[in-house]
Order: sequence, then C-alpha cells, then structure tokens
Amino acid sequence: MRDYGWELSTAIVLFHEAIARRLGLSAAEHKALGAILRGAPMPIGALAPELGVGVTALTAIVDRLERAGYVLRQPDPTDRRRVLLIANPDKSPDVGSIFADLGRSMGEFMGKYDEREMAVITDYLDNTIRVLREQIDKLAESP
Repeated sequence: MRDYGWELSTAIVLFHEAIARRLGLSAAEHKALGAILRGAPMPIGALAPELGVGVTALTAIVDRLERAGYVLRQPDPTDRRRVLLIANPDKSPDVGSIFADLGRSMGEFMGKYDEREMAVITDYLDNTIRVLREQIDKLAESP
C-alpha cells in the first residue's frame, strides 16, 4: 500500500527546496523570508517559533538573508534595544509566477470535484494540518 502521507510531505518539502534554490537560499532561509514578507516589520525573535530553530541558527539565517539583500535590520522605534526585520523593497523575490503556475495546475485538477467532495478534501487537509501541528509541539517538548 502506498504511503500517501510520506509522498505528500516529501513532494511539498522538495517543492519548497526547489523554490529556495531558485532564489539562492536554503529551505530554512526561504521559510524565514516568507515569514518576514508576511509579518514585517518583526523582531528577530518572532521568527524562532516559525522556524523551530534556536537563537544561534536564527541569527545565522537572518545574517545570510541580509547578505543576500532580501532583508534589512532596523532599530525598533518603540524599543531601541530591539531590532526589527523588514523585507528589502529593492530586492523582492519573484516567486509569483511559480505560485501562479502551481495555482493553475491545482485548479485544473480540483475543478473535477463537486462541492461535497471538496468538503471532504478540505476536512482531510484541516485535520492533517492540526495533527501535524500537534506532533510538532510534542516533538518540541521531548528530548
């Protein structure tokens, strides 16, 4: 019997790895950049839960993003001890076409499902995400 969970997980990871390589980044750096693009300005520490990494690894990731020109550090105007991360408006990664192509391809095959079938698929995905997040939390708690 096929292990669909493993196959789906692997395909998603490899897709994001391919996007990261296209940008000259690692997958962790790509994920961090995405979080910064969605949540900026943000304190560096806010990335830790998004990435599940420690302070040393987080600093190295932000340093590499800054060197690549994707991210800028700026002082927090409300707390001079804190540094905020912002996406560099002069060097925004061009992943729009990649995700547009993915959206078109997904839309093509998803169009064959009726409303009832889409409800089942949505329920499956919602519960898969919930279970994965629960497992992530358990793994983070235990040694």
